[in-house]
Amino acid sequence: MFVHVTKVEYVGDYRLRLVFNNDVEGIVDLEPELYGEVFAPLRDKTRFQQVRLTSRTIEWPNGADFAPEFLLEQVKAQSAMLVPA
Repeated sequence: MFVHVTKVEYVGDYRLRLVFNNDVEGIVDLEPELYGEVFAPLRDKTRFQQVRLTSRTIEWPNGADFAPEFLLEQVKAQSAMLVPA
C-alpha cells in the first residue's frame, strides 16, 4: 500500500495536522527540516501557511515538498515523544 497524505491543516508555527490514507493522523513540527535552498524560504510563516495538498503529499508554491513516507515517520516519531514513559 502506498502512503498518501489525504488532509493537511496548518495549526501554528511550523506545525501541520496530517491525515494519511492508512488512517494515521497526527501533528508534525517541520521547523527542524526548514533549511537549504528549497526549504529555508518556508521559515517565513506566511509562506509556510501556503501549504497545499497534492495527489500524494503536501507542497508549497515554491515547489518544496516532503515525501509522504517521511511525513508519516515524523508524525509517528513526534507522537511517540509525547507519550509519557
